[in-house]
Amino acid sequence: MSHHVYKLIEVAGTSPHGYDDAIKQAVAKAAESVDHLDWFEVTEMRGHIRDGQIAHFQVVLKIGFRLE
Repeated sequence: MSHHVYKLIEVAGTSPHGYDDAIKQAVAKAAESVDHLDWFEVTEMRGHIRDGQIAHFQVVLKIGFRLE
């Protein structure tokens, strides 16, 4: 089994459609500028309420990428 070393970044993703979409948006945006993304961990979840309804979802992610 080979050994890998990872670096972590932290990003926040948002979406009016749900937590799943916020996660996907954050990972997709990180992938535009960082190579070798391997995993993510949701560390925070929150949202914005407007007029008694959920208006927006936000997640904070740690994303690990392999160092070459």
